[in-house]
Amino acid sequence: MLLDKTSLRSNYNKFLSPIWLHSLIASSSLLLLVAAFYLEYVEGLEPCPLCMLQRIVFFFVAILCLVSVLKRSSNCSKKYAYGIIALAIIGACLSVRHLYLQSLPYEELPPCLPGLTYMIDTFPLLDIMQAMVMGTGECGDILWTFLGLSIPGWTLVAFVSIAIGNILLVINLKSLM
Repeated sequence: MLLDKTSLRSNYNKFLSPIWLHSLIASSSLLLLVAAFYLEYVEGLEPCPLCMLQRIVFFFVAILCLVSVLKRSSNCSKKYAYGIIALAIIGACLSVRHLYLQSLPYEELPPCLPGLTYMIDTFPLLDIMQAMVMGTGECGDILWTFLGLSIPGWTLVAFVSIAIGNILLVINLKSLM
């Protein structure tokens, strides 16, 4: 059976419907958070500051996607898609920084810092945020890999996929208007 151009466009539009795409991204983001907490609490892998920031970005991506699904409006979905794209770019930048730190020799890694609880009690908030964004020595540790990629490698794949999906969604919504 040959597919005509109209049926291909129809299937493309179903795949890129805001409800379907944002439901998929929300559930994927929440599953990634469950996996992160499993690695932390069951496998005993301590998250570094960049890991914690990436978790926060995934959480906000999931929230924006869920709100978009609940609104069920193409115009609102496009606005939420722009926010999701921005968050995905921020998450991708954090992942790239994390991968960069993992590629450095041990001698060139930034110094390790005390635990987050101690830092909150003693350091100014701006110093804590800077340390989290820039990463610390423990961000250079590769504690887990799957198919040759470390955790920040997989988060980069996820953030880029989220951004691409939402860019295609925005383009699709513009062409329908």
